[in-house]
Amino acid sequence: MKDVEIGTIFLEQISKKRGNALGFWFFRLFLRMGGLFAAYTLLYGVALHYWLFDGKAVKAASAYLRRRFPESSPLMIRLKCYRLFVSQGKQLVDRMAAFSGGADFNFRLLGQDNLEKLANQQKGFVLLTAHAGNWQIAMTTLAGFKKKVYLVMLPEHNAAVKASLGISGEGDFIDTIPPGGAPGDILRMIKLLKEGHIVSFMGDRAYGAVSGSVDFLGEKAQFPLGAFAVAAAAKVPVAVLLASRVGYKLYDVDLTNIITPVYEKGENKKSQLIRWSQMYADILSAFFQQKPYQCFLFYDVWKQ
Repeated sequence: MKDVEIGTIFLEQISKKRGNALGFWFFRLFLRMGGLFAAYTLLYGVALHYWLFDGKAVKAASAYLRRRFPESSPLMIRLKCYRLFVSQGKQLVDRMAAFSGGADFNFRLLGQDNLEKLANQQKGFVLLTAHAGNWQIAMTTLAGFKKKVYLVMLPEHNAAVKASLGISGEGDFIDTIPPGGAPGDILRMIKLLKEGHIVSFMGDRAYGAVSGSVDFLGEKAQFPLGAFAVAAAAKVPVAVLLASRVGYKLYDVDLTNIITPVYEKGENKKSQLIRWSQMYADILSAFFQQKPYQCFLFYDVWKQ
């Protein structure tokens, strides 16, 4: 299987880049023997290794950090890069602990009224996530609702994401679906939404799909438009899900932002899709203003 994108660094890379699962084994051992704090201690050394020797990871992280901290010097950006690596590493450790049963986490659900309304409607809805915070852990908050979640993702990412979410079979409330590379894929997404299911997209990276130019952290960036196109076609709302680590074993899961894409006659459809995508970009920018070290995009979406 191909390497998972650089945005899933550290724990996944330890296994893949070093040729075996030794890194995972060490983290699991530290987690089992000493709990989260022991695993976090190991993490600092791992993050330091990538900070010192993985130029590709540093460059990818710096694309975001330069826009988020435009006043910072190159040296400060480099130091902030290490802090960002540690932040993501802790959330990956949390994710491993949560899905292995090694620790119990508390969640503060923001926008619970929105979620209950969406869950009770006959149709489903589009769930729009981002390379921000710990969206995998946040998915567990949807387990109690009678709607199956379909994650839209590239086939080469399926195994890694299924493993991280503990997806094992048809009985799980989460499954995967390929992106809309063919007309049949789009039609299936629309059908699932009309049947009452949830279709989840990552909204901050296009992966070669149709995109539009939006203002993001002070510069023009390319964001995918597919989530809004599918939602508009199925006539369902888009719920933005953002999960942030706010303390030891504590996460905020934010579902306060709902976007309802309805085409207006006489206006160019792509222009409307870009307008909705801009709303999402503004929500994401505000999130990163408050939580600057929880952006794990690790890709230069501003590069033209």
